[in-house]
Amino acid sequence: MPGKFHHEEIYRGAEVLQKLSETRLTVCGAGALGSNLVETLLRQGFGRIRVIDKDRVEEHNVNNQIYGINEVGNWKVQVLQSRMFRSLNVEVEAIRDELTEKNVSKHLAGSEIVVDTFDNTGSRKLVTEHCREQSIPCLHAGLSADYGETIWNDDYRVPEEGGQDICDYPLARNLVLLTASVAAESLIRFAIERHRENYSITLRDYSIRSLER
Repeated sequence: MPGKFHHEEIYRGAEVLQKLSETRLTVCGAGALGSNLVETLLRQGFGRIRVIDKDRVEEHNVNNQIYGINEVGNWKVQVLQSRMFRSLNVEVEAIRDELTEKNVSKHLAGSEIVVDTFDNTGSRKLVTEHCREQSIPCLHAGLSADYGETIWNDDYRVPEEGGQDICDYPLARNLVLLTASVAAESLIRFAIERHRENYSITLRDYSIRSLER
């Protein structure tokens, strides 16, 4: 009987799936991008994922994150950990904490790849600088209105604060899923081929473009 990664194995090959299962990946943020990305990566064969987030599930999270209305009030990383174990029998390492200068070395230790999906400038800057100092490959995934992007640390510039409530901005579910899918494919290509490609995603014209380096 075919296994749970049967279709991915047909497409990518058994050696690739084995490599992905051994890659140590840390995802910073378990919100719109982070939660959907973790689920996608685990369903594609990644098996050693750590997730860092300090927030609880809120009702407005339900439309574009993986959480359900019955999980409002619970810690995101714990809900994500439980869901992934029940669905895929994979144990996600859940860190319920705020990433700070004092703990960033500990929380990102052992990471072969880091993914930044945070929604604030301070946290993004912290991840960016630490990964550059430690030479850890880092992919940044972000969203704004109808635009998404996935950019590797070498070419990334931390955005300035916009002064807007991070919970009060337009965020279409389809853009979230498109950006998470592009990020997942970028991570697979890097894990296997060490290939780094930056992308922009726009929903209104339904376009995914490679960004010039």
